[in-house]
Amino acid sequence: MIETKDFTDVNYAVKSGVAVITINRPDRYNALRGRTVDELLAAFKYAWVDKSVGAVILTGAGEKAFCTGGDQKERAATGGYGETETGMFEIEALHKIIRAIPKPVIAAVNGFAIGGGHVLHVLCDLSIAVSTAKFGQVGPRVGSFDAGFGTAYLARVVGEKRAREIWFLCEQYDAQTAERWGLVNKVVEPSNLMDSAMDWAKKVAALSPTALKTLKHSFNADSDHIIGIQSIAFDVLDLYIKTDEAKEGGAAFTEKRPPDYSKFKED
Repeated sequence: MIETKDFTDVNYAVKSGVAVITINRPDRYNALRGRTVDELLAAFKYAWVDKSVGAVILTGAGEKAFCTGGDQKERAATGGYGETETGMFEIEALHKIIRAIPKPVIAAVNGFAIGGGHVLHVLCDLSIAVSTAKFGQVGPRVGSFDAGFGTAYLARVVGEKRAREIWFLCEQYDAQTAERWGLVNKVVEPSNLMDSAMDWAKKVAALSPTALKTLKHSFNADSDHIIGIQSIAFDVLDLYIKTDEAKEGGAAFTEKRPPDYSKFKED
């Protein structure tokens, strides 16, 4: 496993019983490449086994973005998301570990939570967002999708109609709307984000770890079947991203133009 001293894409720190995991690619709006996912997995494992840690905060570096999903520039240039420890882009494993770690995870959303980054915050147990944050999905626009937790579990959080709106319109929603929909728990000013997240995390860390672990896994139990749906969805996604239709989405994103999917529509 990657050691923290070797991290390049993620910062990891423990303070007052709270592990703070920061995606550190602000120049790419904290988009995920293969190494980023590897380091996030390692960071969550460090937080899991550290008995001094009672809660985890997941956030992004800088003031612009929490996370904007897979690195589309990397994908357009190389056809993938770069080298990884195992040769696999383990985003599915990242989703699972956020749910499985027996400690509550708080998303401190400091800016754009878009695409795969939006899915990450949805999977966290609690979300605090800055007033300037933006939320949304872009998969159908850029030639991708998340048909597992990103859809089925999102519908549990905001309801079927809202979840379908988020995916089918690919629009962006402000923090106030996200709070009204139940997509985030609390909205704060940017200067108060980490203080607010740490305040909640410390309160959580002071509680019974066995009770918290059992509660978290109890909450998860009702939606754990989505893991099976997600596995099928990622099987399809692996095939889809190799098609000309998916490549058109990535190319359009890189070239900053609207995608043209007209030739892929059925007669």
